[in-house]
Amino acid sequence: MRACRWWWVVFACGFALAGWAAAADPATHRGYEYYRIGDTQAARPGQTAPALMLMGGGSWVDPAFHWFVAQAGHGHVVILRASGADEMQDELYRRIGGVASVQTLVFHDRAAASDPAVLDIVRHADGIFIAGGDQANYVCFWKGTPLNELMDRHVREGKPIGGTSAGLAILGGYAYGALDGGSIVSPEATHDPLGSAVTLVDGFLHVPWLAQVITDTHFAARGRLGRLIAFVARLRHEGHAQVVGLGVDEATVLAIGGDGIGRIFTRDHGFAWLVQPEGTPQRIAPGQPLEYRDVRLTGIGPDSRIDMRDLGVQRPAFQVTADVRDGRLVVHGDLPTEDR
Repeated sequence: MRACRWWWVVFACGFALAGWAAAADPATHRGYEYYRIGDTQAARPGQTAPALMLMGGGSWVDPAFHWFVAQAGHGHVVILRASGADEMQDELYRRIGGVASVQTLVFHDRAAASDPAVLDIVRHADGIFIAGGDQANYVCFWKGTPLNELMDRHVREGKPIGGTSAGLAILGGYAYGALDGGSIVSPEATHDPLGSAVTLVDGFLHVPWLAQVITDTHFAARGRLGRLIAFVARLRHEGHAQVVGLGVDEATVLAIGGDGIGRIFTRDHGFAWLVQPEGTPQRIAPGQPLEYRDVRLTGIGPDSRIDMRDLGVQRPAFQVTADVRDGRLVVHGDLPTEDR
């Protein structure tokens, strides 16, 4: 069974698009806004390299952005988003620096993802970064479009891609789409992991090293361990036996190079969390609380390295196990903070 049938995406996105259209400013009739800074025609100074920048949201981690810019050959970065304006663009160009140009595309409907001008901008990007916001808009506006195909081609060509918050949420082979208009919290997810609020999507982006991964963001700050375990439980129940979870804390970046080795940049003692259950859940049924035992949790900190080829972690920040018992999360061992 697929994690998210396309008819459900169309049904859910229909409501989202109708709601946006009612509030749309007529001045944005073309379906997107475009901003740029720098010389978009300048030659790229260096060579691009394959890379993933997985940012959990919150404050910027400057060394991680310097790393990303270097992987983009100090060339032309394109920011994709569905809300906001050019604030991230200006921050990247003026404060981080080291890029020839930064361009921003703010999408307001699905048609913009087929616009020739939009596609030309993305086609020539040396690096793509997906901003935060509402990942339901990204699914509704981009999935299955020419833009979606171009994003995959960008990755196949060995160019870097990254995202923060909602932008990270859609980078995994599986994603929480938030297509019901909300953002499910851990107790709700563990008490009904097969419920309609757990809207999981697959077949969106095809990013190396993340094919069997579902990501989550703002991880410790918003207590999302329980819901990520619930997401993995549902996917494994539906036949995706190798799926694991990867959560990233706020003000923290997991930077993965072309060799599959990932390291942490953080400004607030954050971690990436690798969630690896054993087998399938002991109990998962419609309307029933989850029962899942012996879920392995591995913390990836600044001194750690993760090899995405086999998910091996060198010098883990912590290693504990967790159970979900009758829908309630129980962690065995000490975590860096108590409110997870």
